[in-house]
Amino acid sequence: MTPLLHHRVDGQADAPVLVLGPSLGTSLSVWDPQVPALAQQWRVVRWDLPGHGGSRADLLPAGAGIAELGGLVLDLADALGADSFAYAGISLGGAVGTWLAAHHPGRMASLALVCSSARFGEPGPWLERAELVRTHGTDPIAATAPTRWFTPAFTEFDAFVTDQRSADREAYALCCDLLATLDLRADLSRITTPTLVIAGREDPATPLAHARELADGIGHAQLLELPHAAHLASVEQPQAVLCALQAHFRAGSTGSPGTAVRRAVLGDAHVDRAVARTTPFTARFQDFITRYAWGEIWTSDVLDRRTRSCITLTALVAGGHAEELAMHVRAAVRNGLTPEEIGELLLQSAVYCGVPAANSAFAVADPVLRELEEEGKC
Repeated sequence: MTPLLHHRVDGQADAPVLVLGPSLGTSLSVWDPQVPALAQQWRVVRWDLPGHGGSRADLLPAGAGIAELGGLVLDLADALGADSFAYAGISLGGAVGTWLAAHHPGRMASLALVCSSARFGEPGPWLERAELVRTHGTDPIAATAPTRWFTPAFTEFDAFVTDQRSADREAYALCCDLLATLDLRADLSRITTPTLVIAGREDPATPLAHARELADGIGHAQLLELPHAAHLASVEQPQAVLCALQAHFRAGSTGSPGTAVRRAVLGDAHVDRAVARTTPFTARFQDFITRYAWGEIWTSDVLDRRTRSCITLTALVAGGHAEELAMHVRAAVRNGLTPEEIGELLLQSAVYCGVPAANSAFAVADPVLRELEEEGKC
């Protein structure tokens, strides 16, 4: 019997299963910031790549491709009795999820791809990295890992560099060989699983163009761009990634895409307050906006959420809806707009909506943006 990938399980045994896949060079600890919250609702299963963390190096044979790696994840799911599961993966771990969703759609309930790609660049650099690691070990790669994984402002990377150095050199090189030949672009149109693509705006390893290719290629996929995040966005922007995953996977478990998008855009705290304030008199209205505004308009993939935030802010400025404007300034930041972009939008609104309206809008937006900056969210 083939040994299983090293893994860790958190959460209740009878909860729906959520499988989390790591990036090349990291261990299952890359998901540590999100697991405590996710395990409150899901049975969270994290796994290590061959030769990484606690997984045996010989699990991935020479010449293996993404199908063999995906097969190891299916073996793990089978061993745990998970006929169907939600899945989130970072980088190479995300590519495994893409392959599973395309080739085993019956197993995949929902999918999130974090800083991943359908094709991770030309073969040459990956083959060169494989040769470097086979000759000199992982130390040269570990020395440059922080610049690939994090923005310059992030400094708490020592544990992740240690994971990189601890990886088995041959297993790491075989993963590089796999990435050199990986091309999932033709598979994207086959994916029908509800999919969320999360990208770090400052990711040099899988730039925004890679994320947009995934989102454009997978029918009805949603794209979220995170400011102040590079390749390991789950580490650098842990709360933003957690909120996005919770909203996305909650939709898969509740069958309510409107509720999930409403939470993803406005945040759990706001939606929870709205739900708590619901009365028999307002219940039909809450149901109406959830189904119509959030379940039909905001879930459409014709416009991305950044564009929808721009339209919404302009409309609220024109209408003089200050309370809604403050709420949607927060939503715009969550959807990837920067304070500079929001300021530019308000300047343009002064031309078309009137200076007094824009003046009031700046007065509303300024304290909201300063509060978000203090919280490290913009």
